[in-house]
Amino acid sequence: MALRVAASRGIGSPRRLPSAKLPRVATAGSAGMTEFTDRSVIVTGAARGIGLAIARRFVRAGASVVMADMDEARLELEVEALNGEGNDGRCLAVVGDLREKLTMTNLVAATLDAFDGVDVLVNASRVIAPSEPLSPDRDGLEATLTRNVLGTVRLSQIAARRMIELRSGETEPRDRAIVNISSVQALRTSTALMAYSIGCAAIEQATRTLALALAPHRIRVNALAVGGVAGRSLAAAMPTIADLPEALADITPLGRIADAADFAGAALFLASPSAGFVTGQVVTVDGGRSLVDPLSVWAE
Repeated sequence: MALRVAASRGIGSPRRLPSAKLPRVATAGSAGMTEFTDRSVIVTGAARGIGLAIARRFVRAGASVVMADMDEARLELEVEALNGEGNDGRCLAVVGDLREKLTMTNLVAATLDAFDGVDVLVNASRVIAPSEPLSPDRDGLEATLTRNVLGTVRLSQIAARRMIELRSGETEPRDRAIVNISSVQALRTSTALMAYSIGCAAIEQATRTLALALAPHRIRVNALAVGGVAGRSLAAAMPTIADLPEALADITPLGRIADAADFAGAALFLASPSAGFVTGQVVTVDGGRSLVDPLSVWAE
């Protein structure tokens, strides 16, 4: 099932397509984890890559998951596939431009309408744009910061306000969590990735600030600093590096590049009761890449 969320063209609320809602139970592949039964999760950037891997992991751990992305065709295919595993009613696609505030508001409203709550937000929507640091017209800053930083912060603010409202009306208040996606590039320097690096550093500072602001409301905020991913966006941003996956594997202590699924378990942990005393932290998942001296190749 899919909802289309219009950002600013006269449609003020999403249209929900009819479908049955089945009980939320853990399914095969959840590795015995049941902490997310009866929990509702929003994952952005969920049509592919890290966002998709995280959404899959939450669904298979028993959560009801709203998957948001701009790529309607790809998103609907992935949601249909997940619901075809016996999760029908616990996985919902929401299509819209998450650079727009109205889209963000409607995304949270659609989640509340479908699943009666918002317990976890995973901000995985991001862009990796090439930078020319000395060119104001080609430095990639505006597009990157709008999508990666403002998108993350604004959606977190909107979701957090609704989380606070929900908690105030609960007889037994539940803890909630926000997980942001950053990168090892926040602490590394690459001229080709200047805008992306600045954005990641900003996301990590926003994570710490929001963690302090939301701690009294028992909303934890953490981030994953991912590394060792040789995705299409990175390859486009660094076209001068031949055989990027092989180059990354050679300089990564664990001897391979990352798969998107490598980050899903860490995101699940940060959102779970097992991390109930963890907030304001940036957890690095990079195969040990950040432990060695910087070389000529960096990844996400």
